[in-house]
Amino acid sequence: MTNKKGCNEMSETQKLPLRKDVPADLTWDLTTIYQSDDQFEKDFVSVEKTLPSLKKLSGTLTQSAAALLTATETMLTAARKLEKVYVYAQLKNDQDTSEDSYQAMYAKAQALAAQFGAATAWFDPELLKLNDKQMTSYYEAQPKLRDYKRLYDQTFAKRTHILSNEVEEVLAGADDIFSSGEKTFGVLDNTDLSFPTVTDENGHQVQLSQGVYGILLESTNRDVRRQAFQKLYEVYSQFQHTLAATLTTNVKNHNFKANVRQYHSALEAALSSTEIPVKVYDNLISEVNKHLDLLHRYVALRKRILGVDELHMYDLYTPLIGGKSPKYTFDESKKVALDALQVMGPQYVNHVKEEFNNRWIDVVENRYKRSGGYSSGTYDTNPFILLNWKDNLDNLYTLIHETGHSMHSYYASHNQPYQYGDYSIFVAEIASTTNENILTDYLLDKFKDDDKMKRYILNYYLDGFKGTVFRQTQFAEFEQYIHEQDAKGQPLTANFLDNYYRQLNQKYYGESVISDKEIGLEWSRIPHFYYNFYVYQYATGFAAASTLADNIVNGDAEHVEKYLNYLKSGSSDTPINVMKKAGVDMTQPEYLEKAFRIFEERLDEFEKLF
Repeated sequence: MTNKKGCNEMSETQKLPLRKDVPADLTWDLTTIYQSDDQFEKDFVSVEKTLPSLKKLSGTLTQSAAALLTATETMLTAARKLEKVYVYAQLKNDQDTSEDSYQAMYAKAQALAAQFGAATAWFDPELLKLNDKQMTSYYEAQPKLRDYKRLYDQTFAKRTHILSNEVEEVLAGADDIFSSGEKTFGVLDNTDLSFPTVTDENGHQVQLSQGVYGILLESTNRDVRRQAFQKLYEVYSQFQHTLAATLTTNVKNHNFKANVRQYHSALEAALSSTEIPVKVYDNLISEVNKHLDLLHRYVALRKRILGVDELHMYDLYTPLIGGKSPKYTFDESKKVALDALQVMGPQYVNHVKEEFNNRWIDVVENRYKRSGGYSSGTYDTNPFILLNWKDNLDNLYTLIHETGHSMHSYYASHNQPYQYGDYSIFVAEIASTTNENILTDYLLDKFKDDDKMKRYILNYYLDGFKGTVFRQTQFAEFEQYIHEQDAKGQPLTANFLDNYYRQLNQKYYGESVISDKEIGLEWSRIPHFYYNFYVYQYATGFAAASTLADNIVNGDAEHVEKYLNYLKSGSSDTPINVMKKAGVDMTQPEYLEKAFRIFEERLDEFEKLF
């Protein structure tokens, strides 16, 4: 029965419905953004026509308080409309990437965003010509400017790093050139690499791809896992020198910009853009390294449960629990999510019901739809969620994760003015993974007398912690190292990257696993290494979320109120201060220590169940 079902699932994958055949109630309703593409076009032209007038405002900021207010409001009004245009085009393209008209629409929106950046690149350098004394007089002369004080202060904090108008305009206009490494990697990885077929556990030939690889690595058949692992890296091995060159281009881009802007390092430059102290990054790597014994212990337990003489890297993703994942349909998952989130209070739950009942979610996979899942939207739209639904526990977690993002957007946009109605990615991952941790607590309590379900949930949690805290920190440590080495003049050759990555992998996973030679190539297929010190936020976010969820589930109503205030804060304060209001000081290691304590408790519980 299991084999037959696996065969049917593979057949269904080959026969995905076309977009037009997906039931409307399982698609998102983008008419809440624009009733028609003609309305999109109208706003697009409106923003386009604004660009010359934005450029003409250059040179006015030092004239008067009124001039600064005019320039600020003109720029923000155009940015607000641009965001709406951009998101509509992106969502339309993602729902069916084969539609030429929406490919073109999205390309137009991307180009317009670049033009807007170039047209407003003068603003920050010119604002920096105003000293503190002048700004004080401006606030007195035009009190409305106080509404934008934090916006200005964010620029003043970078006073020593912002260059002249002319240089800023050149840098903004050269964004496409600077991102060439990332773009080349994307084309090669997503389009040009040709992967072989592998034999699945039902004896069928399956075309290997990034998505299929992830599925095969979870197979209970070890030969399938090994075959997928080795064949995938055979392909990357053929192109490792090219991929080392694309990654080097990206690293040099970051180091060049950091140097030009007079930062001590590319890491400091990247973190300063989101107002995060470097010590947050350093604390993460330090604390994770102190607790690697917990990962080693979990890996050793995995080896014992699987009953293998040698544990390989391709054995780290297969579930430790026999049988299929618990089945959760989309409708069942919505009910579970609402039940789990009751601890957040009736107001929060009602907003989640809005999301579930008003077509904010694009649920099922259709042919040519973008893979994965995300939450998107703008200040003037409701949040939208893209899913590619499968009836399993993982998708239940994806739903509640993306709901966390969407509720963050909802609360921020409904409680802050436009200029503070968004938030940095640093705090974003906390909202989504707090929901995940709340769900884990809910399920463990619900199934406290059901050892089989407890094993599934604990296995899911431990693997999630391994993948989010330990693995993303491993990536963060690698990313920091290669930027430092490039800055010292070390050529980032494929062999250099392979050797270091394999050593780092061995350090993280310990002696119970064999760091196969292929794993040295893992750096070559990770798109996040092109995102400029992005991945660490997954780890810090999950760790902070562990503390917040524990406070909410096991604490009093005051913790919920603090948490909702964090969601409402948007970008009205620095991310660190926003999180302090929620009850977590992320400049200190305590939140990480607590996360590891929770991991250890659940690891203890999981061991006892075996």
